[in-house]
Amino acid sequence: MGLFRKALDMTEADIYQFIAKQKLGVLGTLSSGGSPQSALVGIAVTPELEIIFDTVKSSRKFQNLMSNPRCSFVVGWTGETTVQYEGEAHQPEGAALAHYQEVYFARWPECRSHLSWPGITYFVVRPRWIRYSDFDQNPVCIEEFTFETSGSAARHIP
Repeated sequence: MGLFRKALDMTEADIYQFIAKQKLGVLGTLSSGGSPQSALVGIAVTPELEIIFDTVKSSRKFQNLMSNPRCSFVVGWTGETTVQYEGEAHQPEGAALAHYQEVYFARWPECRSHLSWPGITYFVVRPRWIRYSDFDQNPVCIEEFTFETSGSAARHIP
C-alpha cells in the first residue's frame, strides 16, 4: 500500500454526514480587486451538499459574492479530517428561501433572531468540486467529487 489511498465506496451521503456534524466553515471569496478574503461562518448543509449561511449586506463577503459568486469552504479541522469545497453562491428567494432558512434554523435555532437584523441575507453554495481528506488514517484517505450544475441542482460526475 502507498502513502495515499482512495476511500472505498465513499458516497455523497458520507460527505453530507461529515459536513452535517460541523457547525462552522471558513468561507473564501475574492474582493473586486482580486484579493483573497476569508471569514468564519455558521453553516448548515442539505443532502444535496449545498452549504447555507447568513450574512449582512454590509459585509465584505456579501459584496464579494455579489461581484463574483465563486467561492470556497474548508469544513472540519478536528484531527486531520477536512472537506475542501469549491462552489458557486446564490441568494434564494421566495419558497426556496423559506426552505433553506428552515434547514439553516434546524442547525442554528438561535439564529432566527437574525431575521430582524437590518440587511440580513442568506446564501446557498452549490458544489462544483469537493475533496474529503483524512490524514488521521494510515494510509491517508483522500476522495474527490466533481459536480456539474444544471438548473437548480448539482449532480455528481462519477
